[in-house]
Amino acid sequence: MDIVMQPVGQVRGGRNVPEDDDWGRSRAAIALDPSRFGPEALAGLESFSHAEIVYLFDRVGDDEITLGARHPRGRTDWPKIGIFAQRGKNRPNRIGVSVCRIVAVDGLRLEVEGLDAIDGTPVLDIKPVMSGFAPRGALHEPDWAREIMAEYW
Repeated sequence: MDIVMQPVGQVRGGRNVPEDDDWGRSRAAIALDPSRFGPEALAGLESFSHAEIVYLFDRVGDDEITLGARHPRGRTDWPKIGIFAQRGKNRPNRIGVSVCRIVAVDGLRLEVEGLDAIDGTPVLDIKPVMSGFAPRGALHEPDWAREIMAEYW
């Protein structure tokens, strides 16, 4: 089954290079596609503190896709784990998800902080972060996952 999606917009500004760390202060905007949306599409989003941005790792080539296991960031001191046990960009469907702080909403433009996508990235969806969708109960993760995120934001 083929799934066809149209980007709702594009990332504008922020970083130009997909580096691994220091995304916390990165500011970018998401410009909605004016041929499909009017400003009412973002109405009310300004009353939320954060938005979840779903985007496409469009610069990852077919030959870079991982279907099995690998060492995160190529570090052999971390365990070799399956692609679905990590959040790397070399995913089978190249889908990225990031929770960002909303800085401003202006017409067809959403300014965010902490988006780990680069300038020109196609945005597939924007969702407000609601506490009712937050994980219920305690989270747990392996030590390598905490270590990989130590400098990410």
